[in-house]
Amino acid sequence: MEHSTPPGGRALPGHIAAALAGAGGPADSAGRPWAGRSLAGDDAKIHNFEDDDGAADAGYLTALARLAEGSGDEADVVAALATARVFVPILAQLAEEGEGAGGLHADKQADMALVTLKAPDGRTAMPVFTSAAALEAWHPEARPVAVYAARAALSAVAEGAELLVLDPGSAATFVVRRPAVWALARQHGWTPSYLDPAVAEAVGEGAAGEPALRRVEVGPGGGVASAQTDGGQLPGGGAGPELRLVLYLEDGLDAGAVQALVARLNNTWARNETFAERVDSIEIKLQRAAP
Repeated sequence: MEHSTPPGGRALPGHIAAALAGAGGPADSAGRPWAGRSLAGDDAKIHNFEDDDGAADAGYLTALARLAEGSGDEADVVAALATARVFVPILAQLAEEGEGAGGLHADKQADMALVTLKAPDGRTAMPVFTSAAALEAWHPEARPVAVYAARAALSAVAEGAELLVLDPGSAATFVVRRPAVWALARQHGWTPSYLDPAVAEAVGEGAAGEPALRRVEVGPGGGVASAQTDGGQLPGGGAGPELRLVLYLEDGLDAGAVQALVARLNNTWARNETFAERVDSIEIKLQRAAP
């Protein structure tokens, strides 16, 4: 079974809310909001990064290559993103016609709007691109706005997006899940939940009050890997579930008792602050404990 945490209505952690308030919401690298922009004058500029040729960040590409060959992990990719410039796509959105100054008819105007997507599980995702070429291939009419990935993550939170999708539609797409998005927004390091000692401790504490549960194994979930366009798989960057919990149960439990036990565990873990903040989604496997 699969369980996602935290629920969609969960309040943002205080440090995220404070960072968001201080940044003025969804904005570019200079802190200027995208909402309400037009396509004219200075708003037509692509970005303000000097000497930027639009190519993907070399550190990110290296981390992604190491992940693919097995010498790196997801944390390395997210760490490389922390200092990388990315492109956020914005699209023209027609404003309604109305009455202008002096009662004159006002023509339609085009404002700029951030792009968000719906992930297969229904969550909101924000697409970002490591290169201008990747963005143009995805949507030729989208304008690339260059920002640091931390700013893109903060804007994603402001838009209610739990996922950042790097280079959708390209040869290598990498999904940054909610806990890593929050870490990027805070400009803090991130450890995948399946490698996080604090998560393992929270799992153990939640399981301690269940005598029928002999032990719990923590490991990467089936959603950690991501499918690539060449038919292969990248061992990271999947949308989840990213944490697998294997429950070893004593013999003699009927289906009702098992369901009740799993429900209690889910509720206990969801109430744990560390677990709720650092775990994006889980899958639970049931096993019979050895006699």
